[in-house]
Amino acid sequence: MNIVLIGYRGTGKTVVGEIIAARLGMSYLSMDAEIVKKAGMPISQIVETYGWKTFRDMESKKAKTLGGQDNIIIDTGGGIIERAENMKALQANARIFWLKASVETIVSRIQDDTERPALMDGKTFIDEIEDVLQQRIPKYKNAAHYEIDTDNLAPEQVADRIVNIWKNR
Repeated sequence: MNIVLIGYRGTGKTVVGEIIAARLGMSYLSMDAEIVKKAGMPISQIVETYGWKTFRDMESKKAKTLGGQDNIIIDTGGGIIERAENMKALQANARIFWLKASVETIVSRIQDDTERPALMDGKTFIDEIEDVLQQRIPKYKNAAHYEIDTDNLAPEQVADRIVNIWKNR
């Protein structure tokens, strides 16, 4: 059984995933990092060169591969829920944890990130986050077995909650 972390950028998936893996003695894998490694270029360059569809195709292929593995912590990209097939593949052998945060918290955490391309053209940074979250929240909610609001929690506290749920499942 795997632990899959979903949520928008800046909700703590990477840091929390690494902490959980260490605490539970499980392997940790970042889907985005794996895609970047395989492509040999950052996500922004993948999108600029090949477009969002190609990136999402790479993400879907990775989700199918990981869905068949066991005993790993999977840190997904924020858009993993854009394709139902991705969540179906990952849910087959996992508990899905949605790490949530408010727009204000997300902005404060990712405002200096220059590695991610815009998801929507012609929007301000904050408007994009608000609009994308509005579209994705129902999908995150539908995909998740558990929801954790990370706004006022340190990554260690979020990890504590996930580990506790995991051990008592």
